[in-house]
Amino acid sequence: MTNQSLYIHIPFCKSKCPYCDFYSLANADLQEAYIDRCIELLPDETWRTAYIGGGTPSALAPHLLARLLGAIKCGGEFTVECNPTSVTPEFCRVLAERAAVKEGGVNRVSLGLQSAIPQERRALGRAGGVDTVKRAVEMLGIENLSLDVMLGIPGQGAESLTRTLEFCASAGAKHVSAYLLKLEPGTPFAANPPPGLPDEDAQAALYFHACGWLEEHGYAQYEISNFCLPGYESRHNLNYWECGEYYAIGPGAHGFTARRRWHYERDLEAFLRGEQPPCEGPPGPIDDGPGGDEEERAMLALRLAGGIANPTQEMRRRAAGLAGYVISDERGIRLTREGFLLSNTIIGKLLF
Repeated sequence: MTNQSLYIHIPFCKSKCPYCDFYSLANADLQEAYIDRCIELLPDETWRTAYIGGGTPSALAPHLLARLLGAIKCGGEFTVECNPTSVTPEFCRVLAERAAVKEGGVNRVSLGLQSAIPQERRALGRAGGVDTVKRAVEMLGIENLSLDVMLGIPGQGAESLTRTLEFCASAGAKHVSAYLLKLEPGTPFAANPPPGLPDEDAQAALYFHACGWLEEHGYAQYEISNFCLPGYESRHNLNYWECGEYYAIGPGAHGFTARRRWHYERDLEAFLRGEQPPCEGPPGPIDDGPGGDEEERAMLALRLAGGIANPTQEMRRRAAGLAGYVISDERGIRLTREGFLLSNTIIGKLLF
């Protein structure tokens, strides 16, 4: 079995959330051609992990999703992302059928909750209420469930965030991803920021509140924004953070093979026509250069709760000036929660 992971991007959404900068289009007419192209590009491998993301994979026509899943052989964790409003009995039947397959069976679902509070969901442009999410969880009936939570939503406070986290626990989530809302360039939120956004201090308080609540309820923080019950870390994402290789398919997708990084342009029609120029050597469309050096490995490792086990003396020296943000001891160097909150700055000070 290969050591690589597989990521396939599904660039279709019924509507675009105003905060989202992932590449997606509302063009269902191209779904069949897209799945044909993905299967054409899929190597004959058995993957260590597989992840179908988007966009909205659950927006695919069920028979097309079944074709794609049927073409993938996976020997380990196999995740599919879902939007609660597009989880249907037909979609769940496809996942259940693939779950029964020894190689290629879907055994993990990542569901986009964002918030369990109606007004917060509306502020994010999310369709459907919390009852829609409950029905989706019940229909999916999958044991290894991950829920996405947004921090820093307009109007969000500690009380409403607690209610969202309580929903995650009551839904049986084994994994929670809790991300701070960012105004990404090119999104409607960046062009016209919504009223009621928490300031930086309030965002920090929400992050610390989420970390504390999840820890108290058995969800260990293993990465800046990721928490899980024992044994339910995302193995696919851990492969990214541990600088493992991964193969990618789809416009906007990034891959890392043969120690080089590469990506597809965010252009669905060009992807379908096969017009991307190949990079030299590894099977990627556009070459981004070499990857996986010691500096990059250290940068990614510092995102994890375990940090770096064998830091250099220079890193030790720099860590001494970052008290409160970095722990340097016999276990190595790792960031505190305060350090996680300012991770880009702190990692930069440690490494450069």
